[in-house]
Amino acid sequence: QEIRARAGDFVFKASFDKANRSSIRSYRGPGLAEGLRILASIRALGLPVLTDVHEPAHAEAAAESVDILQIPAFLCRQTDLLIAAGQTGKWVNVKKGQFVAPADMKYVVEKIRSTGNDKIVLTERGTTFGYNNLVVDMRGLQIMRDLGVPVVFDAT
Repeated sequence: QEIRARAGDFVFKASFDKANRSSIRSYRGPGLAEGLRILASIRALGLPVLTDVHEPAHAEAAAESVDILQIPAFLCRQTDLLIAAGQTGKWVNVKKGQFVAPADMKYVVEKIRSTGNDKIVLTERGTTFGYNNLVVDMRGLQIMRDLGVPVVFDAT
């Protein structure tokens, strides 16, 4: 409660496995079982928790320990992953891939909604413009908002 008093409302975000690290030698995390145990203990403190899922098989397990499932940008169009996340009934936050036009996120929303789950959030991170450069077209925020879901802007 002290953290919330100092920080206000927030969602705790951590990953049990960062499967998209650049280097094969990078630490990926504690793994599914231990990572979800840790995230569940944080959730037990009354804090809302979000974690990435990279495989359909992880969605149901993660949903038992967290409040929000996040689909990483590079996986944002993966039908089986989106369906599995939607089927949990949890909030699903999808990070828009740097290679996806904002209007094309309607297909992502449709895939999740096909499960009966309308708890969807889209996150804008920008679009690849050359090598190692992300550019944000602010019009994309409204384009995605017009899909009838909340939109988050990730300025990192």
